[in-house]
Amino acid sequence: MNDHSIEISEKAGVRYLHFSADWIQGAMRVQHPNALELAYTREMMAGLLLREPPWPRNALMIGLGAGSLPKFIYHRLPGTRITVVEIDPQVEIIARLYFKLPDDPLRLRVAIGDGARFMLQDGEHYDCILVDGFDKDGKAGVLDTEPFYQACRARLSPDGLVAVNLLGRSRGFAASAARIAAAFDDRAFVFSSCNSGNAVAFARGDAPVDAAFKELLERAESVQRQTGLNLAPTLHRLREGGHLTRDRLSF
Repeated sequence: MNDHSIEISEKAGVRYLHFSADWIQGAMRVQHPNALELAYTREMMAGLLLREPPWPRNALMIGLGAGSLPKFIYHRLPGTRITVVEIDPQVEIIARLYFKLPDDPLRLRVAIGDGARFMLQDGEHYDCILVDGFDKDGKAGVLDTEPFYQACRARLSPDGLVAVNLLGRSRGFAASAARIAAAFDDRAFVFSSCNSGNAVAFARGDAPVDAAFKELLERAESVQRQTGLNLAPTLHRLREGGHLTRDRLSF
């Protein structure tokens, strides 16, 4: 296969999507296709801890990959509409053929196009924007620039949240985190890196996030009952990362 090929592999009941042999772009446990297999994808749904339900009413995803996050939202948050922007039409085909991406354009719309251009042209506001777009070399390009993050901010509803997957690895993510903080006037924070090297950044719209740890724990329990997603490890990472002040998360 050439450097631009999309590869699929399967091991121990998990199907993987690769843009190159060097790194995994998405994964699905075949027996549980709608669960979030990779740790960073679970962390990207931490907005469910930060906002009261019903949230989000509408979500935007930049970068489809194996479709894990759109599938989770579609199946576990039935009140949410999802728009996905994916630059490579082949990725959508593979997500449908091999990763069980639902075919329901009324609730899950896939737009083929450039994510940065979409942000500048689209007029809709979103409660949740998930950014997880990389090229075959693991580079985010224009999706990791301050103007792009400013465009995301402009597309947020008042209680909106942006979650960004920062593929830190050897080059780190401090510069990316600084760009996000600048675009959102420091209304942002970054989880420490997962074992995979991914770090997830969150930034908010106009409405502050302010919740006691006890309240976050209650939300985590509710989310797990309703969706099966266990966000308790995320709560502990928030505490261990020093994001809580006097047992409150506020930003």
